[in-house]
Amino acid sequence: MRILHTSDWHLGRPLEGRSRQEEQEQFVDEICNIADQQEVNLVLIAGDVFDTYNPPAWAEQLFCQALERLAQGGRRAVVVIAGNHDSPDRLSAVRPLAQRLGILIAGVPQEEVLPLTGAVKTLAAGPGWVEIVVPNCEHSAVLALLPYPSESRLGKQLSEQLEEYSLRDAYSQVVHDLLQMQTANFRRDTVNLALTHLFVQGSIGSESERPIEVGGACTVAIEHLPLSAQYIALGHLHRPQQVKAAPVPAYYSGSPLAYSFSESNQSKVVYLVDVEPGRVAQVQALPLTAGIPLQRWVCPGGLEEAWQRIGAAQGKPAWVDLEIHSSQWLSAEQAAKLREAWPWLVNIRTVLPSQVELEQAERLSSLALPEIFDRFYKQRREGATPPSELVELFVSLANDAATQDEGEVGK
Repeated sequence: MRILHTSDWHLGRPLEGRSRQEEQEQFVDEICNIADQQEVNLVLIAGDVFDTYNPPAWAEQLFCQALERLAQGGRRAVVVIAGNHDSPDRLSAVRPLAQRLGILIAGVPQEEVLPLTGAVKTLAAGPGWVEIVVPNCEHSAVLALLPYPSESRLGKQLSEQLEEYSLRDAYSQVVHDLLQMQTANFRRDTVNLALTHLFVQGSIGSESERPIEVGGACTVAIEHLPLSAQYIALGHLHRPQQVKAAPVPAYYSGSPLAYSFSESNQSKVVYLVDVEPGRVAQVQALPLTAGIPLQRWVCPGGLEEAWQRIGAAQGKPAWVDLEIHSSQWLSAEQAAKLREAWPWLVNIRTVLPSQVELEQAERLSSLALPEIFDRFYKQRREGATPPSELVELFVSLANDAATQDEGEVGK
C-alpha cells in the first residue's frame, strides 16, 4: 500500500496581511500531482486544513477541489482529521458529498465515521477507528483516528490539579488510553496506521504554530505512542521531521508553505510511505516547490547593502524580513522606496549601533514625554511622525500612571 502523508495546509492564512491564496492553490496542485504521479492508494491529511474556524469562501472551495482531485472519483482513499485550527463541524459539513467519493472525515475524538460502500469500502468501524478496503491493494487498512484532542473536544476534565506537570501527565495518559483502545483493532493481516494531531515530547516547533494550549499541558510523552502502529502520521508542527525516539515510524509532514520567517531555511515536503502487513514502513520525503520562499536579509552595510540585495535578487520573488544596520532611523520616504522596489518586503527593522543606542538611552531622562514618544513611534513606524492627538493621549496616560504610582507610594 502506498500512502501520501500531508498536513497543516492552513488554507486562508495570510502573511502579515498579505494574501497567499495563489501560493496555496499552487501547493494543492502540486500535492495532487504527486499523488497521481506516485500512484498513491491512500492520502492522509493530519489536521489544520484551515487556519481559522471561519475560513474565507475561497479556502473552503479550494479544500473541496483538493478532495475531489485526490479521491479520483472514488478510486483513491482519502482520510482527513481536524486539527486545533479547524472547526470540526465546518470540516465535516462536506461529508455527504465526500462519502460518495471514498473520503473519510473525522472531526472529534472517538467519532464513528460514516460507512463507505464504493470502491473505497468500510469493512468495520467503531469509536475512533475504521477498517477500509483501499482500491488496487491486496490488504485492507485499519486506521486509528484521533483528531485534535483538546479537553473541550474530549468532553472531560483532565485533572483536578492545575499544576502544569499534573495536566501534562493527565493529558498524555488520556491520549495513550484512547490510542490503545483504537489500535486494539489492529491485526497482523492488515496495514495498521495511526493518524493524529498533537504535540509529541521532544519534537521541534516553529514560530508560526500558535500553541495548542497554554504552557506544555498538551504534550504527549513518546512512550505513550502506540507500539502496534506501522506508521504514525502526525500533524500540528510546521517543521517536517521524524520523531526519532518513537518506538515506531512517526513523522510530522509539516506545512506545505513556510508561514513564518523562523521557517525560512526549512525544506517543505510530503511523505511517501510504502507499507504492507507485518513489515516496517518505508518512508521517503518528497520535496515541495510551490509558493514564494521566505528570506531574512540582514544588512550590516546599511541602506546601501539593502539596495544591493534587491539588485542581486533580480526580481525573483521572495517574502523578505529586512534588517538594516544604520546610525539613524530610516525615513518614511526611504522605507517607501524600498517597498516600491521590492513588493514582497514584509518587515523593515532599523538596528542602531550599540553606542548610539546607549547614548540615546542616557539622554532619554532629559527629554520631554512628547519627544520620547516621537522617537519610539518613528522607530516602530519606519520614520513616520505620530499624529498630534496620539502624542497627547500618550502624555495624558503617562501622567495619569505617574500620579497613580505616587499615590500608591504615599499609602
